[in-house]
Amino acid sequence: MSQNSKYIHKSHTVTILLYHFVSIAKYRQVVITDLVDKVIVEICDDIEKRFEVNFLEIGTDKNHVHFLIQSVPSYSITKIVTMIKSIVAREVFKRCPEVKKQLWGGEFWGKGYFVNTVSQHGTEKLIANYVKE
Repeated sequence: MSQNSKYIHKSHTVTILLYHFVSIAKYRQVVITDLVDKVIVEICDDIEKRFEVNFLEIGTDKNHVHFLIQSVPSYSITKIVTMIKSIVAREVFKRCPEVKKQLWGGEFWGKGYFVNTVSQHGTEKLIANYVKE
């Protein structure tokens, strides 16, 4: 991934909205392997092509994922999170059926999530480096 944020120009607005979003796997199960990590990145590339959401960084651990994302003000953070979680879950289960078995055929993500706004000039690089690790 490793992109830089950029101003998004619309007909009457210019914005730069950045979010650090973290979601855990259901039951904090260790299901995010190297293959699942690769699939998540591919899915996020597809999301970028369909929606006004840019993934600046994606960092996975064995049971959770960090996203550094940029979007437009017409998408609420709730809409962004819901969209990412639902599309990623559906596609991971489709492309990696063994993950669905590990989660007893249930949901991919836990119910909650963490999200924080990120300043372009203050902590974006710090968060990007953290997410990369």
